[in-house]
Amino acid sequence: MMTAGWNHAGLLNPITRYLFPRLARVYGFTATPPMPPSPIETEARARAVRAVLKIAKNPQAIIAIAPEGQDHLGGVLGSPSPGVGRFLCQLAKHRERITPVGVYEDGTVLCFNYGPTFKLDIPASMTPDARDRLASRLVMEAIARQLPGAFRGDYA
Repeated sequence: MMTAGWNHAGLLNPITRYLFPRLARVYGFTATPPMPPSPIETEARARAVRAVLKIAKNPQAIIAIAPEGQDHLGGVLGSPSPGVGRFLCQLAKHRERITPVGVYEDGTVLCFNYGPTFKLDIPASMTPDARDRLASRLVMEAIARQLPGAFRGDYA
């Protein structure tokens, strides 16, 4: 998944809005409306989620997402928007294991630190909102463990 454009101060960047969906098609990515979510883009976001869940049924496909869906001040991890945990739970139905990856810059080097795979096992007895929050927190904490302390933000 990748964003279909960058927002800055609530304003969509028209260049990225034009370029990013085309770039996504070139690489076989699924473009999704930018975060934070806009109510007028609910239908487009739902289409993107359905497309990724369809792709997830293919065991050979690689699904890569940044659950927080946006940049936070200082380049640190921030909390995902509500609903991301629900999406992660849906993905987990098709994927036995999740591999957390911390991606960060060290000087001029882009670093990828892969953590141990884990199963996202959220109790069905929880309320949907509690499941959403727990799934988001567990995945973000796993990602945070792959980052240097200065980048962990809300998950330090």
